[in-house]
Amino acid sequence: MILCEVFRSVVWVYSVITFIPWYLLSGTGAKQAHAKCIKARSVTGDPAGPYRAVNSQKKLVPQIHEGVDTLDKVLEYAVTHFPRRDCLGTRELLSEEDEVQPNGKVFKKVILGEYNWLSYEEVFELAQRFGSGLAALGQKPLCNIAIFCETRAEWLIAAQACFRYNFPVVTLYSTLGGPAIAHGLNETEVTHIITSKDLLQSRLKIVLDVPRLQHIIIVDNKPTSWPGLPRGIMVHSMASVQELGAKPENMAVPRRHPLPSDIAVIMYTSGSTGIPKGVMISHRNIIAGVTGMAERIPDLSERDTYIGYLPLAHVLELSAELVCVSHGCRIGYSSPQTLADQSTKIKKGSKGDTSVLKPTVMAAVPEIMDRIYKNVMTKVDEMSRVQRTLFVLAYNYKIEQISRGYGTPLCDKLVFRRLRMLLGGNTRVLLSGGAPLSAATQRFMNICFCCPVGQGYGLTETCGAGTISDYYDYSTGRVGAPLICSEIMLKDWEEGGYYSTDKPNPRGEILIGGPNVTMGYYKNEAKNREDFFVDKNGQRWFCTGDIGEFQRDGCLKIIDRKKDLVKLQAGEYVSLGKVESALKNCPLIDNICAYANSDESYVIGFVVPNQKQLLALAKQKEVRGSWEELCNHPDMEKEVLRIITEAAIPAKLERFEIPKKIRLSAEPWTPETGLVTDAFKLKRKELKTHYQEDIERMYGGK
Repeated sequence: MILCEVFRSVVWVYSVITFIPWYLLSGTGAKQAHAKCIKARSVTGDPAGPYRAVNSQKKLVPQIHEGVDTLDKVLEYAVTHFPRRDCLGTRELLSEEDEVQPNGKVFKKVILGEYNWLSYEEVFELAQRFGSGLAALGQKPLCNIAIFCETRAEWLIAAQACFRYNFPVVTLYSTLGGPAIAHGLNETEVTHIITSKDLLQSRLKIVLDVPRLQHIIIVDNKPTSWPGLPRGIMVHSMASVQELGAKPENMAVPRRHPLPSDIAVIMYTSGSTGIPKGVMISHRNIIAGVTGMAERIPDLSERDTYIGYLPLAHVLELSAELVCVSHGCRIGYSSPQTLADQSTKIKKGSKGDTSVLKPTVMAAVPEIMDRIYKNVMTKVDEMSRVQRTLFVLAYNYKIEQISRGYGTPLCDKLVFRRLRMLLGGNTRVLLSGGAPLSAATQRFMNICFCCPVGQGYGLTETCGAGTISDYYDYSTGRVGAPLICSEIMLKDWEEGGYYSTDKPNPRGEILIGGPNVTMGYYKNEAKNREDFFVDKNGQRWFCTGDIGEFQRDGCLKIIDRKKDLVKLQAGEYVSLGKVESALKNCPLIDNICAYANSDESYVIGFVVPNQKQLLALAKQKEVRGSWEELCNHPDMEKEVLRIITEAAIPAKLERFEIPKKIRLSAEPWTPETGLVTDAFKLKRKELKTHYQEDIERMYGGK
């Protein structure tokens, strides 16, 4: 352990020598003051609120740039200010090959080249031509058009074309099931759909269930024929529609400019509680949401590069990319399968997208950050004793320094540089949204990737905007103060025992108000009356169903969810989400769903185990068999339950909150299985149906 003492001494000497010049030059004093200051307060003094950010106490801020009140004007603003700057980038596909795995499965591997870029001027021209071409194909203003496509440059170009010509865009997740996709297309009565060759081929049968469909536009080069398509449906390539739109007679047709109150997007939620609902989002709503988000990313400019890989059908990704467009940033496209050097589709020895693009700004859902955290910590466990001790020493030292508001440039360079390179090495802001991020994962990302993690809270119904934690706030478990576009009230929930008069902090159901609150659900008045209301001042509000607590500095903490609360037989209330969050950081767990029945006295759980950890445990316990056999083995269930129970104690779960029985799932939960949403939120209804026999066994004692 002499090496550790040497490391400690070097760090101490370095810190002493460099502290004063570093403190003065880095502006740390100002950053510390900023982190500790009050960030929001109740405008009325009432503990129930409404709470607003300190810089929007008198008035909420609805626009990012003066006069830019519709989404077509966002691109016009960008073209005026950054005409020749890179806008949208796509990597060149150099080669593609099948790679046979040791288990006999065949994976497709790719070698990708550099990014090819379209300038803001070129994107504007392509969007203008495409919108003109769609109009020439019979698409009418204020009539819905669907985009059913993977995240790529063509998605955003198509959307900008539709915003420009006032065609409301219907967005659908590419991983939704056939009936859900057909429901969205039929409910919105679309006649034109923009999609990709791969999705049309894999979801071809859906077209048979959409009788109004007349035109399919393929964003990539289309095959010469589509056997099996119903008669009367015409298939076009995006390029051919742009050629049609570029004809002088079509370009001369005046377009109908959108109004701020017009619908820009009908965004179908991923349906964690049932059939997807279409959320009507106006131009005004999105502009307000983008305004609030942009204010929380300091010094955002045309020098920044954003990597786009989350579904553009999700409000988080769409809003993030529109924030980038409004500031002239570069957007380089990626996918979860090609994101990093170790990603599943990247051929060994070649570079993933982050290594080539080197983004400065990145958004991620907690599921992705949790995977990074567990993979890195597994590798740390495999290090030699000296290496592991040095890593833990540096990690703990940085936690201590960060908590004081100080940086650790030496540790960042010597210890964490290689980890930072996993995301390209230049990331200065990580945005997290879509689901709660555990404190352990958030702290890990802060430390190892040497940049703040802005944890946000918002919903499709609020354009993804509600709160985002401050850039200089390194605390965990909170989602920050209200954005400058929104305000938040706390409504008492008697059944759950949450009141705005609670001490030391007010608690209650989170209600979000402001210009970012959407127009409601498409053709669903009953649900609109249930979830939305307008106050006496004309302010629109959304009832989230989430339970929050405002802390002394005006930051919000999500502590519960009404729908996740179950009353056990003996009268105890169990928050299923709390149980899952507490146990998800256990290295043995890749995913977990807690379940409780009010007629029973205990909680049960469905667990997707970490394959590497479970195989090691099976070897230790001398249990043999295939992966499926191990997951179904009663001894393995018993051992995993023991480890979960041990992990629950430091996580501060009550005795009645700890699962008493579990079911191990050999199958991972992905959006394709229909058991989680595209943001990897649990679909409790589908999970209950999927594991119904196991529920009966665990509660029936079979």
